[in-house]
Amino acid sequence: MKKYFLIILFAIISSCNNKQADSKQIIDKPKPKYDLTVGVFNGDGAGSVSVIETLEALKIDPKIKPVEISASEIMQGGLNNIDVIIFPGGSGSKELNNLGKLGQEKVKEFIKKGNGAVGICAGAYLFCSTPTYPSLQIADVKHLDRAHYSRGRGLIEFQLSEEGYKLFPELKGHQQFIQYYDGPIMEALHHNPSFVKLSEYKSDIHINKGTPVGLTPGKLFSYHENYGKGRILAIGGHAESTPGMRWMIPRMARWAGGKSMVKYDKKWIRPDINTKEIFFDTDLAKVEKENWWKLLSNKPNEQIEAMNKLHALRSRPFVRWNIGLLRDKNPEVRANAAKILAETEYTDALDDLKTAYKLEKNAKTKEVMKNALDFLK
Repeated sequence: MKKYFLIILFAIISSCNNKQADSKQIIDKPKPKYDLTVGVFNGDGAGSVSVIETLEALKIDPKIKPVEISASEIMQGGLNNIDVIIFPGGSGSKELNNLGKLGQEKVKEFIKKGNGAVGICAGAYLFCSTPTYPSLQIADVKHLDRAHYSRGRGLIEFQLSEEGYKLFPELKGHQQFIQYYDGPIMEALHHNPSFVKLSEYKSDIHINKGTPVGLTPGKLFSYHENYGKGRILAIGGHAESTPGMRWMIPRMARWAGGKSMVKYDKKWIRPDINTKEIFFDTDLAKVEKENWWKLLSNKPNEQIEAMNKLHALRSRPFVRWNIGLLRDKNPEVRANAAKILAETEYTDALDDLKTAYKLEKNAKTKEVMKNALDFLK
């Protein structure tokens, strides 16, 4: 009898301990590490640099998990693993072609079910509902002047609307400049009551020969709206490529994913570092090319002068050219490269910078590299 009593007592104690363990397990269950998983489309048509820079910009938000997603992965159910898809710069029609009609339908259903999509430049073209232009046809907008889509590149000015300031309140009271490369000039169709204009072009962009004067000012630059149960947002420029404005990308992803805004480290929010339009017309493109060749010079002073000139011109390709100068023979050139990498927020160069710092023998240059690393981390 005593034996049975001890068995029952042991069972009761074990049961209580298990309940306490279960209760503790529930209480101590960790919160999800990420608010959103954001897939950046990397199929044909998506510019490789745009993919990289978009992924890097998303990392500003520690609660966003950035991943790449291909058309093949979309066909195999990859959209089930993300909350928002971003179509980056490149070619909208080629991105469309790479998706194929079946992939296009999967993307549309993904958004309709309650997920989000962001279109950047080519991605904005992709979303448009322009008559006779092959696209996803999911946005309440069309793009204008298709004959002159190649308008040019440079640093352009845009202006947020009152609704735009609700999404980007940090830009209130500041001029707004952003990198531009043949982005769409858009116009609302006024069919979707949820459509919201976020910003318009201020710059008159007619850089390339033949593009009409006076078309772009006041035209739609960015917007958001509902699509089924989901959300779409598109912009005609490249925030991910614009130092001081890269944080706009994770903010867009948060809106598209239906998540609340969060504050970002103030070191990334620097709208005032850009103060004027810079158009790469024929003459300025020639200056850019001339200074590219000077980067290969055997004269350090000439190299540094060219680096500073290209940085002042906000040359987009120079940001990547600059990485190789971390491996120059001259310590002053290496130090200047590290300094500019920090100023341009080029976090994709972190591994290069870490290696350069590890191998650096010059004390002054090593200190500059450490400061750059501390900023970019």
